[in-house]
Amino acid sequence: MSIYTHVPHPHIRQRKLTVPVSVRSMHRRANLIQRFNAYLAVKITDGVGTMWCAYAFAALAFVSLPAAIAGGVATLISWVAQTFLQLVLLSIIIVGQKVAGEASDKRAIATYKDAEAVLHEALQIQEHLAAQDALLVKLVAQFPDVTPNRPATS
Repeated sequence: MSIYTHVPHPHIRQRKLTVPVSVRSMHRRANLIQRFNAYLAVKITDGVGTMWCAYAFAALAFVSLPAAIAGGVATLISWVAQTFLQLVLLSIIIVGQKVAGEASDKRAIATYKDAEAVLHEALQIQEHLAAQDALLVKLVAQFPDVTPNRPATS
């Protein structure tokens, strides 16, 4: 006799069979061209998304600065908006996104591990309660004359 039957959530079985999704694993099912394009995009983004690339772009932009100054205010404003900001800030923005993404990845992994630990603890509690149920059923079976509404006779 059991007073409770634990029915685990269907996601628990599925979660045990899977691991967190990585960027690399997302592209495994893509065809060869899609995988190559994804690989190339990641490599270019990794290259452009460095502060060293931002420094190189800034140096490259400063090469044309004297010509922009000589061209007047409109040319200088155009140089700042179209050359310097776009070229240099592109790399800096990518670096910032990478830093924020890494922090987000660390939080996601920590959350996954926390959820896994909570699930483990909940399953341990279920096992503990099942053991208590079994013991209580065994103890009640030793006293067949006792019912909850009627005291035992001596």
